[in-house]
Amino acid sequence: MGPIGEKGDKGPKGFNGAVGVKGKAGATCDCGRYRKVFGKLDENLGKLMNTVKFVKNVVLGLKEAEEKYYLLVKESKKFREASMNCKLRGGTLAMPKTSSINSLMADYISQAGLTRAYVGVQGQRKDMDGARSYIYADSTSLRDFAAWNQEEQLRSWLPPATNSSCVELLSTGTWNNVDCEATMFFICEFPKSRRRGRGGPPASTS
Repeated sequence: MGPIGEKGDKGPKGFNGAVGVKGKAGATCDCGRYRKVFGKLDENLGKLMNTVKFVKNVVLGLKEAEEKYYLLVKESKKFREASMNCKLRGGTLAMPKTSSINSLMADYISQAGLTRAYVGVQGQRKDMDGARSYIYADSTSLRDFAAWNQEEQLRSWLPPATNSSCVELLSTGTWNNVDCEATMFFICEFPKSRRRGRGGPPASTS
């Protein structure tokens, strides 16, 4: 057998074949039904969100700001005990660092039918002359905002003569020095988010 020859030219196109058998009809799209189902899901989700908000604000009695939740604890405790109680709940004593947060807490106290509550502000003796300075529950200094009443504003510059270095917030929105051994209700605060995952309302509100 001799060697294989070169490839020849392409031949002419053949005739079209016979038409094939007609296929089965495809399933129709029930899009309207699915839209109705998704619409119902959206409606139910909205109801669930409203329920959660109701539970937080009414049943649990929480107040909510942009970054934190606030809980007025109706248990009479000394300042140190109140601070520990907030920590056990996963938060700290509430810190009124801005005018808007201070107003929110004051309204909270007033709406509860109370006149005062402990907040996370406490006096320290740091100055050389023994004058009183103040820090928040997170150990940061009192700087940009304070809401002392006029008498306390003058007294805050004097050396503390007693253990009245703790602070109460009145329903009027003003602050007073108070003996840390006094027992009263208090407000805790809780962050909405934490570094490790998403935060939320306190685990215990009892």
